[in-house]
Amino acid sequence: MLLALVSLACLMGAAGVGLAAAAAHAALPPGSGLESASYLLMIHATAVLAASALTGQSLMWRPAAIVAMAGFVLGAGLFAGDISMRAFAGHPLFSMAAPSGGTLLILSWLVLALAAIVAAISTR
Repeated sequence: MLLALVSLACLMGAAGVGLAAAAAHAALPPGSGLESASYLLMIHATAVLAASALTGQSLMWRPAAIVAMAGFVLGAGLFAGDISMRAFAGHPLFSMAAPSGGTLLILSWLVLALAAIVAAISTR
């Protein structure tokens, strides 16, 4: 599971770079959102890689990190996929895809925050 999520993060990073290139070179109207999709993918790809490092810290971090990593992958995919679909095809991925992805990203960050709080309290 961990290696699959790390592999997906690498694909997210590559897709983010590809969307950045498309935003710079494609004949799309300004404000198409591809820059946002690109940044979102690259930032959360990095977050997945960072969370994967937490899985080796202690058994306490592993479940929370894996849940957060899965949320980062799915949430960023939904959010960036919806923005990209709108830019290239003119319609959304599906209704509420971007807000669902954004909500999932927020929740994933909160999972890591809660895990950090629990870890800090338990090491006192």
